[in-house]
Amino acid sequence: MADHYDLVILGSGSTAFAAALKAQELGKTAVMTEHRTIGGTCVNRGCLPSKNLIEAAKLLHEARHPRYPGLSPCDMAMNFRELIGQKDEVVHGYRKKKYESLLGGRFGIEHGPVRFVDPHVVEVDGKRLSGDKMLVATGSHAFIPDIPGLADGPYLTSDLLSVDEAVELVEQPRSLLILGAGYIALELGQMFQRFGTPVTILERSEQVLAHGYEPEVGPAIARVLAEEGVQIVTGASVASVRYEEGEVAAITTLGGKQREFRAKRLLVATGRRPSTGEIGLDRADVAINDRGEVQVDRHLRTTVPHIFAAGDVIGVQIDSQPATPVGARQGGMAVHNALTDAPMQEFDGRVIPRTIFTDPQIATVGMTEVEAIAAGHRCWCSTIPMSLVPRAGAIRDTRGIIKMVADADTDEVLGVSMVGHNAGEVIHEAAMALRYRAKLPDFVDLLHVFPTMAEALKIVAISRTKDPAKLSCCAE
Repeated sequence: MADHYDLVILGSGSTAFAAALKAQELGKTAVMTEHRTIGGTCVNRGCLPSKNLIEAAKLLHEARHPRYPGLSPCDMAMNFRELIGQKDEVVHGYRKKKYESLLGGRFGIEHGPVRFVDPHVVEVDGKRLSGDKMLVATGSHAFIPDIPGLADGPYLTSDLLSVDEAVELVEQPRSLLILGAGYIALELGQMFQRFGTPVTILERSEQVLAHGYEPEVGPAIARVLAEEGVQIVTGASVASVRYEEGEVAAITTLGGKQREFRAKRLLVATGRRPSTGEIGLDRADVAINDRGEVQVDRHLRTTVPHIFAAGDVIGVQIDSQPATPVGARQGGMAVHNALTDAPMQEFDGRVIPRTIFTDPQIATVGMTEVEAIAAGHRCWCSTIPMSLVPRAGAIRDTRGIIKMVADADTDEVLGVSMVGHNAGEVIHEAAMALRYRAKLPDFVDLLHVFPTMAEALKIVAISRTKDPAKLSCCAE
């Protein structure tokens, strides 16, 4: 006999918790499942622990490389194990406050691997749970490419940030090879380099962040990392991996020739994939697409009417993006659509701000120039250096650029990309503007605090009609 609920949720991350809380608000019963640690990727091995350690690495770097003449560098001592320990404490506290303390009432959790038995029943560690409605929210996992020799020895993934799991990295690598140059590779690569670990990044494309970003973004951040000592090798296709004498070697094809790169440890950061492979979706007749994503419509309903899916597990369908706040929004929306008689809600992914927490940060929202043209817009685009932003000059950090994409006929702003100090904070002004379809004059007319990094948005908008290099401070 299976325990019965109004809603059975596969997963316990941000998407699942948002769904469980919404179900509870509606007076419904729900249960989540989890085969690793409650809270999923973000709190345990993703957003929270990575940003904690990235900030620690930034403090070290700034102490050793002060931007201001008159400030002498100091070699701040570091204990890597203690850094890992404090990171674990932060995760424990957040997990308890934002996840574990919310259990009880009308929803709970069952631990163990989960698989569908049939469209209404799942099995978790031998226990069966049935639901009137089901939600697949199993998230995503690190993608491991099929490279000869890779599986023959130990390699790291972003799971190195895990807390309370054997895969957690507690010893600082003496040197590190990273396969891939996406956001995980860039964030962790810069972090480890700043901790004192020599880092080499191998990327098969001709530049970092080659896909989904403005072409100006990758070179801007690559210059920063190279100046800090990170070796970035683009156009390098890894043909095989070999482990020997306490080292790992990546044999690459580079410029038509074979070249070998060696380090003490290897980090595979070649992207993430939806976690759909081992949950028995075929037994529930739920379809997945050729990217392994659970197939959904704009209401987050799968090919089986009473089964919904949300979060990373649906990938980039319906204009979605794999991100914690996106999953949380979709979790609540899926429950609204599954458990109420109100009109169904559709997910709107037109405005999703994103940030890569390198230093300087990379932040984007809306369309790139290529996407805007593909959508039929006659495009006006402008890119200016951070050196034109007074705040950047005042704090002696002029690294980066900002690019604005607008419709040349209507002046509506369609997208913004920024590489610069506090870009992750600035991008929210752009996101709000895109949400309400603001135009270039709206950015110019808005009074910005002087001097702030957000003023970059005003300055790049001004470049539609004037040369911002020839304006006085705050001039329009």
